[in-house]
Amino acid sequence: MSPPRRALARGAALAALALAAPAYADGAADPPSFDRPGIAFSTGTLPRGGFAWEQGLPDVERDRSGGVRSTQYSADTNLRLGLTDTLEVQIATSPYNYLRESGNGARRSAHGGGDTSLALKLALPSSNDKFSWALLGSATVATGARDFSDGRDRYALGATVAYDFDDATSGSLYLNVERSGGIEAWTFSPSLSRAFSARWGGYVEAGWTRTAHAPDTGVAGVGLTFMATPKIQLDASLDAGLNDASPDWQGGVGVSLFFD
Repeated sequence: MSPPRRALARGAALAALALAAPAYADGAADPPSFDRPGIAFSTGTLPRGGFAWEQGLPDVERDRSGGVRSTQYSADTNLRLGLTDTLEVQIATSPYNYLRESGNGARRSAHGGGDTSLALKLALPSSNDKFSWALLGSATVATGARDFSDGRDRYALGATVAYDFDDATSGSLYLNVERSGGIEAWTFSPSLSRAFSARWGGYVEAGWTRTAHAPDTGVAGVGLTFMATPKIQLDASLDAGLNDASPDWQGGVGVSLFFD
């Protein structure tokens, strides 16, 4: 991630290592519940002492507005640790970002780190095996470079509810409220997921965000996951903006690794 190329090279190397790992056994245990890709987080938590590293390789956002075209590459990182079988702690950041802008007769680029957040995720009890839900509360500190941070701390509380229609198909609803600088933003996202086999899965999703004193934004898209091993997941996703206020495209590729 030039800078984007270095990030893509690292991603290709990690993907190659994952694909070189032992094949996924048909009788393997259920894979861990990773939180990427997608807008919503999963309703599952890691087992006590379990650790997951979820990494964008990179995640990308592209937009054209006011005659300026911008592309941002982000090495989004999420580290998760199971405190109990239903509670985990997460640390998320984007240690490296690269922004390229062009238009109106000018070009510029910038790079630097993003903000850092600390979160707790709680899987709530359910008496129905097909129904699950979880809460995620987070606090984000404005540690990022100027081009990748608005300079304000943020606090958020989100919830995901999910229902398994059958062994291969599930649906979920996600709601999140974020407060920053006295302004609240609400995000709502429905999604439908399907397991095509023991290794392949996919989903469709949509998302809407309403922020005070700002235009609403909306996106919709698809994602694909591949379990290279029972503990390594590769992913690819792409969302398209639904109105002028939304990014034109956002998505990326990534890898998630579980350690027990």
